[in-house]
Amino acid sequence: MLVILNPNVEEESENYKRTWEHLQSLSEIRLQKHKVQGRGQRLTEIYLIGNTAAVSMEEIEALPAVERVIRISHDFRILGRHSNESGSIDFEYNGVHFSQDNFHIFAGLCAVDNPGNVEKMLQALQENGQVCTRMGAYKPRTNPYSFQGHGKGCLPYVFELAGKYGIKVVAMEVTHELHIEEIDNCLEKLGRPTGVMLQIGTRNTQNFELLKAVGRQHTYPVLLKRGFGISLNESLNAAEYLASEGNNQVIFCLRGMKTTFNAPHRNMVDFSHIPIVKRLTRMPVCIDPSHSVGTREFSPDGVLDVLHSTSQGIIAGANMVLVDFHPAPLEALVDGPQALTLDELPKFIEDTRISREAYEKRVALWE
Repeated sequence: MLVILNPNVEEESENYKRTWEHLQSLSEIRLQKHKVQGRGQRLTEIYLIGNTAAVSMEEIEALPAVERVIRISHDFRILGRHSNESGSIDFEYNGVHFSQDNFHIFAGLCAVDNPGNVEKMLQALQENGQVCTRMGAYKPRTNPYSFQGHGKGCLPYVFELAGKYGIKVVAMEVTHELHIEEIDNCLEKLGRPTGVMLQIGTRNTQNFELLKAVGRQHTYPVLLKRGFGISLNESLNAAEYLASEGNNQVIFCLRGMKTTFNAPHRNMVDFSHIPIVKRLTRMPVCIDPSHSVGTREFSPDGVLDVLHSTSQGIIAGANMVLVDFHPAPLEALVDGPQALTLDELPKFIEDTRISREAYEKRVALWE
């Protein structure tokens, strides 16, 4: 059962205290509280977990701080869309707003290689009006002898340069609970010049202990990539692991599925699942066309495959795109063959604007 409190209710208020005390008194019920900070208001959601069949909805709806009550009937208790009235999970982090209704570009280096390339990338983003990026410090690789990333050694210059060029959010993959601590300590030592969105990669989608650890921290939002060889339902349950530990600021990322039918692309593009994820959950949805397509091949119309796939995802309603760029792709230590160049950045941004405008026109057509 989901109990949604009146907007902006304060925990110190008498109405809140009376409501909380009553919920705590319910037999065989455990409470889990989540706060969602949007642009205009703050919402408090309380999940009643346990024998809720015996709980009267009318009794809970009559409590002084309660706006409405929803019975939950499927697996995604916290992140799920439980009724037509359920809006998306909106949240604001470091001045950037995320929801199922807006759009952001996270262009950057799949793997950090040296300060010079990081600075060129961030400077190009600033010149093109962007405030988000991707920067890989920890890189899980299929081959144990492949470059594994510079780890915590590159964090200081990545964060300092991000602050220098006005980058507010850096999407950065973590593969171990220790990495969260390393990122947090480095940001704190530098005076938090930027912010980090913790990324859980496709290989760790069902690393349940990592999911729990990332979910227990409430400082950083999370970008969870779909597992490349498991069902959509299983991947959405992985996102629910994060929320069940207390962090519901989760963005779900589609990045292609591993199959024998994907060739000549790296993976089978799965962006048609965007509306499904939005229908089942309240999470914003991201696409990663770089790892879906995995090449710089282009069609006779002169447009790169990765751009066509990006457009397909945006027109289907994607709220974020995670895409590889590099100042010199031939020198990249990871995934250089699929990286776009800095000269292509302005056209990429304009291409996404056109696609986003087309999506908005499509939505208006059917309203």
